[in-house]
Amino acid sequence: MNFRAPVVCPGSRLKFNRVASATLALAVQLVPRWLPHGRRVGSEWVARNPTRADRHPGSFKVNLRSGRWADFATGDAGGDLISLRAYLDGIRQGEAARRITREIGA
Repeated sequence: MNFRAPVVCPGSRLKFNRVASATLALAVQLVPRWLPHGRRVGSEWVARNPTRADRHPGSFKVNLRSGRWADFATGDAGGDLISLRAYLDGIRQGEAARRITREIGA
């Protein structure tokens, strides 16, 4: 998966807006990979939260159009797919953006 616009500027400083846009454009492919035990319901991906002992999909949702996500059982939420990746991997958003950049080949 290659996204044409570079997401790293000279000096290796990430362009968060470009990473977020590139990730959102690929949300339909990336989110099911990150949350494989879910299903698409309209414009949302409904899954179990892998960061807790969640037995049934339903309370953890990702909007595939906006990138917003939430676990309605815990109150955890974020506004884009970079924050989702950071949450899932237990890392800071900068590192999540770098991982996503490598994953999408940008």
